[in-house]
Amino acid sequence: MNIREIKGLAAEFTADELEDCIQQEVKEGANFCLNEGSTARIINALAGAETLRQLMNDGMSEREALRELARRIRQVQGNSTHGADSG
Repeated sequence: MNIREIKGLAAEFTADELEDCIQQEVKEGANFCLNEGSTARIINALAGAETLRQLMNDGMSEREALRELARRIRQVQGNSTHGADSG
C-alpha cells in the first residue's frame, strides 16, 4: 500500500468519486482516478483512499484517519490469515 498515493487520491477526489472509480475499474478495467498498475492494486489504492476520505469527512484529522485505516487493514489481514489456517 502506497500511503502517499492514497493520501493524494483522498485529497483530489470525493468519497463518491472514488467509489465510482472502483465500480468503473471492476466493470470496465479502467477508471478516471487511477490508471497505473494491476486491477487489484488499483482497487486497493482506491478503496484505501475512499476510506481515508470518509474518515476525514467524519471529522478525523488526516493522521487519525491514516491510523484508523491501518488498524482496519491489519484487522482484515489478521482475520483472513486465521481463516486460511482453520480450513
